[in-house]
Amino acid sequence: MQRIKKAAVLGSGVMGAGIAAHLANIGIPVLLMDIVPSVLNEDEVKKGLTLEDKSVRNRLATTSIQKLVTQKPAPLTVKENIERIMACNLEDDLHRLSEVDWIIEVVVENLPIKQKVFAEVDKHRKNGSIISSNTSGISVEAMAEGRSEDFRRHFLGTHFFNPPRYLKLLEVIPTKDTKTQVLSFMKRFGEDILGKGVVEAKDTPNFIANRIGTYGLLVTVREMIKGGYSVGEVDSVTGPLIGRPKSATFRTLDVVGLDTFVRVAKNVYDQVEGKEKEVFDVPIFMGEMLENGWFGSKSGQGFYKKEGSSILQLNYETFEYEEKKKLVSASIELAKQSKGINNRLKALVYADDRVGSLIQSITMPTLLYSAQLLGVITDNILAIDDAMKWGFGWELGPFELWDAIGVRKSIEVMEQRGLEVPVWVKEMVEKGYETFYRNENGKRFFYHFGEYRQMRQSPKVIDLKTYKEVNGVIKKNSGASLIDLGDDVALLEFHSKSNAIGLDIIQMINFAINEVERNYKGLVIGNQGKNFCVGANLGMILMEAQDDNIFEIDLVVKHFQQAMMRMKYSEKPIVVAPFGMTLGGGAELCLPASSIQASSETYMGLVEVGVGLIPGGGGNKELYIKQLNNMPKGADFDLQSVANKVFETIAMAKVSTSAEEARNNQYLDKNDNISVNSDHLLYDAKQRVITLHDEGYQPPVRRKIPVVGETGYATLLLGAQAMYLSGAISDHDLKIAKKLAFVIAGGRVPFGTEVDEQYLLDLEKEAFLSLVVESKSQQRMQHMLVKGKPLRN
Repeated sequence: MQRIKKAAVLGSGVMGAGIAAHLANIGIPVLLMDIVPSVLNEDEVKKGLTLEDKSVRNRLATTSIQKLVTQKPAPLTVKENIERIMACNLEDDLHRLSEVDWIIEVVVENLPIKQKVFAEVDKHRKNGSIISSNTSGISVEAMAEGRSEDFRRHFLGTHFFNPPRYLKLLEVIPTKDTKTQVLSFMKRFGEDILGKGVVEAKDTPNFIANRIGTYGLLVTVREMIKGGYSVGEVDSVTGPLIGRPKSATFRTLDVVGLDTFVRVAKNVYDQVEGKEKEVFDVPIFMGEMLENGWFGSKSGQGFYKKEGSSILQLNYETFEYEEKKKLVSASIELAKQSKGINNRLKALVYADDRVGSLIQSITMPTLLYSAQLLGVITDNILAIDDAMKWGFGWELGPFELWDAIGVRKSIEVMEQRGLEVPVWVKEMVEKGYETFYRNENGKRFFYHFGEYRQMRQSPKVIDLKTYKEVNGVIKKNSGASLIDLGDDVALLEFHSKSNAIGLDIIQMINFAINEVERNYKGLVIGNQGKNFCVGANLGMILMEAQDDNIFEIDLVVKHFQQAMMRMKYSEKPIVVAPFGMTLGGGAELCLPASSIQASSETYMGLVEVGVGLIPGGGGNKELYIKQLNNMPKGADFDLQSVANKVFETIAMAKVSTSAEEARNNQYLDKNDNISVNSDHLLYDAKQRVITLHDEGYQPPVRRKIPVVGETGYATLLLGAQAMYLSGAISDHDLKIAKKLAFVIAGGRVPFGTEVDEQYLLDLEKEAFLSLVVESKSQQRMQHMLVKGKPLRN
């Protein structure tokens, strides 16, 4: 049975080091290898080292590993994972390739060099080990020429997207010799272990995503020139408005690097003919930018340049930087008011103005190009759509987008514009098939050469939207829905704005617990929104505070606390499945659960001090208990250190940069698990509920909690006072810190006093209410609601 217990990455550049970091994050030890330097650097000369010293010979890999700790965005989920990566070199350590189960080549994009590396790999690898190339476009078949049979049978392309930790797409490219078992294993391994969205691609220039994505970007550049649009104007309408990332077109090019983009474009240009070749011929002004060294973010300027607090756009005609412009039109306002991406796209694509002209001129050629490549770069439209969504962050893939704007109507417009529509698309419409996708009885079908085929989705992927369409809901209100997930497990889904917690969600939590205790094995709390939950309904709290309706706030806080206690002591297991932003009340919701099943990319923290408050729903108490339970018992037990750590975590509004870091911050413990593949999160949470139930789940026993009391309170305040005296925090920050310290310390009781949970909850509520009436706290709340960032007043 194939297993990958250890890997080697050949090439320690940004991509190679990033892949090594991703493997280290999921627990796989990695040998990171690079070439041996030919000259000493200044530091090595000072130390008296020679080219024969091991530290010199491993320098390139060592330096790349060290950079992983400071790189942004962080390639490592926690810094400790760096210990799983070992620096090696391609001369002294090739024999160690016999230790590994997977060898990933990430050297320079040059076929002879890659072939030379693989010739050496073939000498040292063990039979049965998998070898792959991370090439972004060089022929995978050509790389394997001349290699042993076992090498060729275990060789394929595995194209990661940068940065590997964050971008979901993994393109897998088999050769004619790749064993079927190896291909199926790597696809399964990529999804289940690496957490990727895997698509199988053919061995063609730039494979799927880069082929279509580069085409679309170059078409956009040409339309900008043709229509006289500015860089900023194009970006103002080619981002979230049409279901693309915030970086839109030219900000994306700045982030990727113009040098990298031009290399990728040239790779296609060199291998295609005719009209396609013309599109991939990079415009002259971009060549001039390269000559100037204006690559984008890494060189400090590209299509944009920052001067002071201003972001300036490049005028591609004068090569001067100027104030950024945006397109303004009635069609944009109409699109923004339209519900859903489909309606937005229709409003824009068919708009009779400059915006509509631009969107139509960049969208329609890209749709046609995607259709022309079917059968060339991959055999089905699913792979194309998934590749663009996972690799380029498109909300809709090309064929989904085509359905959104209407296939028949768009073909009419395309032909009026003189564009050539592929025969197979016209035949599809002539047969009466109006869409590339269709849904029937909760099953999704896609068009495939004359017929609809059912999409075969992994059983680990739960689509709540489709699920609700088929099975309905048990009960819903404006904030949440209770759904039967099957196998006697229920799911509570939030769908309020930003999934913020208000009385509607609190009511549904109580209803869900009642229903589950009567009729189900347990409950999952999760959703498939942009973020799990950004906290309590801050707007409602501020409005009531400004109207002096403290009784109303008191009631909401009390109900929230009671709901969290019901969760904690429910007779049936409750598993919370957080992902993305899980802040304030969202974190408080996780802490009392029977278990947390967190997505690897979970950014969790009790951040209430940022809006002038402290946690009010039991978060202080639960984080304290969680850390208390994780402390070693016996002579080394230190109650004050627990209080100090909790105080620091909440007072500093620490937010984890991953689920692993949330574990380090004690938001997660040994009862909690992490899902690497976010698409599997709800499935994993459901399985966790079933496991807990089948193991005879019993709720925790109610116990009293030891606190540090008055002497501990004084200790907690020492650090805050020092920060205040140094000018690091304001008067109001100090006031908040005192309230927080009083709650965590357990009030005016002797050190070591054991108190019950309700006592701590009452302290917490009292502190929360005393802060919510403060004018400076209300200013902070207002600032957060308007500006989206904290105010320090």
